[in-house]
Amino acid sequence: MRGNDAIAQILKAEGAEYLFCFPDNQLIHAAAAAGIRPMMSRTERATVNMADGYTRMMNGRRNGVIVTQSGPGIENAFGGIAHAYADSVPILVIPGGTARGRQGSDPDFSAPRNYEGVTKWATQVNQSDRISEIMRRAHTFLRVGRGGPVLLEVPGDVAMEELENELIDYQVVKPRRSAGDPADVKASVTALLASSKPMIFAGQGVLWAEATDQLIELAELLDAPVAVTNSGKSAFPENHPLSLGAAGNTKTKMARHYLDTSDAVLGIGASFTTNLASSEIPSGKVLIQSTIDEQDLNKDHHLDHAIVGDAQLVLMQLIDEVKAQAGEDGRRGGAAATEVKQVRDEFMEEWMPLLTSDEQPMNPYRVMHDIMHAVDLDNTTVTHDSGHPRDQLIPFWEPTVPRGYLGWGNSTQLGYSLGLVLGAKLAAPERMFINFMGDAAIGMAGMDLETGVRLGIPILTVVLNNQVLSGYPARYETAVELYGFTELYGDYADVATALGAYGERVSDPAEIVPSLRRAEAEMAKGRPALLEFMTKEENTLARYPAG
Repeated sequence: MRGNDAIAQILKAEGAEYLFCFPDNQLIHAAAAAGIRPMMSRTERATVNMADGYTRMMNGRRNGVIVTQSGPGIENAFGGIAHAYADSVPILVIPGGTARGRQGSDPDFSAPRNYEGVTKWATQVNQSDRISEIMRRAHTFLRVGRGGPVLLEVPGDVAMEELENELIDYQVVKPRRSAGDPADVKASVTALLASSKPMIFAGQGVLWAEATDQLIELAELLDAPVAVTNSGKSAFPENHPLSLGAAGNTKTKMARHYLDTSDAVLGIGASFTTNLASSEIPSGKVLIQSTIDEQDLNKDHHLDHAIVGDAQLVLMQLIDEVKAQAGEDGRRGGAAATEVKQVRDEFMEEWMPLLTSDEQPMNPYRVMHDIMHAVDLDNTTVTHDSGHPRDQLIPFWEPTVPRGYLGWGNSTQLGYSLGLVLGAKLAAPERMFINFMGDAAIGMAGMDLETGVRLGIPILTVVLNNQVLSGYPARYETAVELYGFTELYGDYADVATALGAYGERVSDPAEIVPSLRRAEAEMAKGRPALLEFMTKEENTLARYPAG
């Protein structure tokens, strides 16, 4: 047995069903022989993005595995891995490496050394008889604590080295979780029950912990409305009376109202970082944070109380403690839902003119609004690209189930959403997947529509073509020439058709839903689809600054 065969056997034992790859690496052939299907995209970055989306939809129960060649292959993958690191996604990256006898001789590229800043652990498999040990360690890092990419470089001679079968003594690694300190839980609940108007700020830790049911129960017990970060969006159903929607770079009016007027904020599975993915929290409130990572504590805010532990286990502790201090029903049936509805009604009244606009070129809010009301939200997952597609979608799309929305914003690489949904669809083939892109983003990643065609992954890409580069035209007068196909120069729908996907350009808002139905019919045949909507340059964003 060679080193690559041993690695492939261990990957199979750990549940790998796909190998997200780009040639040339002999591990691809070894994995295929072991029954792991190679999934090859057109660029290394898209390969990593696909593994990222797959891992998110699997919720870490299985980890996406990426294989690249040494040198240029792993160099090209940097953007995707950095993005997964920013969003705490546990993927396993296995690049080839320079043979041990040639290491240190330029142009040798050391992946472990160069990837230290964007991985949870990066090392080299320096001996074939250490494969089991290092793979066991890698899967431990993938499944315990905060998620993040793990990188194992395999030198070419180690990959091809013969080893004895008995050296492959490997047992599957189990996830490990920790609950919070009971004293911290008790103090936190005492503070929450002493507040007159608490709210909950939920992050993606709730999703990774599969703790939505527990979050709903705690919110109802405390009569505490729930806002979500961008990356935590879909952790709490937005058709629930206590839902405040998202509070990121853009946000709902309900989230802003409660961030301003609440007197206590419980962050659960959230880092409390102020960035594109998470809104700022005004001062003068009791702040309580529960996180799996101690590095989140006292970062952007001074905390009054903190709990370190898995979101699901901590939520269960909080629920039990609320019942112990306030009775089985806690504060159920309070006035919070009425207040949330009042502000939500005001919010929708303000935005309905854009959400239902008949103007041409189309308003992007109309496109998003019509599509949201035309799909089965319980069976649909959407994501966005960076820039205006993200900022316009997050306040108004209302996911009803966990992972009904794949939010991100800690890194904002254009083109990321296409690879994300291609991989996510592999993890949940029964669901409909939609990614919203601008014309700049499709230019970054559009060739991977062919990946969807070749591999039979029927996802829907929605291109909002306003023929400018998001909010930048004021600074770049040539933006129209640089970004966006026009009637004169061609369209992205034609590109999709040429790559074998279904493509359609839509200019009339009355055709939004009919075009969606035509795309769905093609997707039912196993074919990806692209709908290009000709939209206006819309710079009205739901920012709602503090106060």
